[in-house]
Amino acid sequence: MKKVWRVIIVGCHPTSMLGTKLILEESKEIEVVGMFSTWGEGVYTVQQQQPDLVLTDYQMPEGNVEGALVEMKQSSKSTHFIIMTEEEDKELFQPLLELGASGVLSKGASPCQLLQMINGLREGFLSIPLEWARDGFRPIASSRGLDGVLQLTQTEMFIMERIVQGITYDKIALEIEVSRRSIDNYLRKIYVKLEVSTRAQAIEKFALFSRQNKQMYA
Repeated sequence: MKKVWRVIIVGCHPTSMLGTKLILEESKEIEVVGMFSTWGEGVYTVQQQQPDLVLTDYQMPEGNVEGALVEMKQSSKSTHFIIMTEEEDKELFQPLLELGASGVLSKGASPCQLLQMINGLREGFLSIPLEWARDGFRPIASSRGLDGVLQLTQTEMFIMERIVQGITYDKIALEIEVSRRSIDNYLRKIYVKLEVSTRAQAIEKFALFSRQNKQMYA
């Protein structure tokens, strides 16, 4: 008999989450141990419970999943993450895979397709829609690294420059005339682009890029 997988659902629609819970628990091999409607609740619970699988919406009122995915994967490395999107967007597959996702599935997918993806993960296989393969889709090796700094917006670059200089988050917020919470949101996006999960790692990578840039134009 297979191990019962402990699953957490994170989404913005309680009715939809309940429907998904009922579908999953038709299988005696899956137990839904929590349903949450904010990234904060989801991140905390993953850290505490170390579930086998997290089924989460891509987009929430707080923003998209990328920053939260980095945090959750960092704290629970063996957990699988299936990201539910409004459409079968293969353009999201590679970036989310690099951040730690194990699959991307349309919210319009059938219960059978969802269960099939989960069963594949249980057996150690990653699934993509056959239609993607027919369209010539091929996952590519990650090219992210220091180049991630180049993906930062002008505001994000300014924030990182000030952080490296030792300026507090509250003062940075005043300088760019945004709330303190907005700085946290900016940092989530910066961490995703730099492929880091802590302030120290972000500073190290940004500082290294800056040094290389100065040497290039010295």
